[in-house]
Amino acid sequence: MLAGTVIYLIFANVPALAPIADWYAPYNPTVMPVFMFGILFVTFCKIDFRKLLPVKWHWWVLLQQTVCVFLVVGIVLLFHLQGESLIVMESILACIIGPCAAAAAVVTAKLGGSLEQMTTYTFLSNFLTAVLIPICFPLIEPSSDRSFMAALLKILVDVSTVLLIPMALAFFVKHYMHRFHRFIVGVKDLSYYLWGLSLTIVTGTTVMNICHAASTVGFIVLIAVLSLLLCFFQFGSGRLIGHYFNSTVESGQALGQKNTAFAIWIAAAYLNPLSTVGPGCYIVWQNLINSLEIWACRRKGEEHFA
Repeated sequence: MLAGTVIYLIFANVPALAPIADWYAPYNPTVMPVFMFGILFVTFCKIDFRKLLPVKWHWWVLLQQTVCVFLVVGIVLLFHLQGESLIVMESILACIIGPCAAAAAVVTAKLGGSLEQMTTYTFLSNFLTAVLIPICFPLIEPSSDRSFMAALLKILVDVSTVLLIPMALAFFVKHYMHRFHRFIVGVKDLSYYLWGLSLTIVTGTTVMNICHAASTVGFIVLIAVLSLLLCFFQFGSGRLIGHYFNSTVESGQALGQKNTAFAIWIAAAYLNPLSTVGPGCYIVWQNLINSLEIWACRRKGEEHFA
């Protein structure tokens, strides 16, 4: 995260580097999906496809996410929020409604959790998000000209591209390209380092969005603090749910670690563009928590390869 921040600030403040920045800018939106594809492909190469079945904690975590989403939408509609109040609630909604991060399975594996349970939940979470967004966003942004089915199909296509294709490719490689499969799974922590590189890129993008946000510093700080509190709430409540099913690590990561790149995209596409600051700050908070979890696990000698 520090590397991403420093690299962006260097390129933003050194005029001699402007040609390089201008050359890279058009490619930036496509870099993250490529990294997500690679992370998922490597992760799926290591799973047992026969174990991809829903378990009880999946449904409780999905229920909490759904309740929280409709609670935020209800507050917006009940109090007829406008202006900065609406932007704050849209920032919170983007952080809640976003699906579980593809990299959550990587972090969970590092912490000794079940890779198969997290992979299954990633699918369930993405499909829930694909249903909730078309229902909720037109309610709080009535000016949207997208129909229910158009929005639903657009998101389902995006989700399928990121999730289903690498899964199908990994299934094919695992069963029909044994030598290549052994090479992929034999590279220690490959998916973990891909996640680290993607984190560098997304952090730099987040800093850029914050620096160019058309608002006051105080308002940006308010959104950042609220996203921090929300991050603690989602990780904590997720771990509480998992406590009752002996899946504390999995449930905590499932509810707390969000696909923030996706959340930023949907906020920019369907809500006020300034609401992207919420999931942008959430990137920092969730990955600080991830880093502390991995550090604590490594300190205890309980870290696993991913």
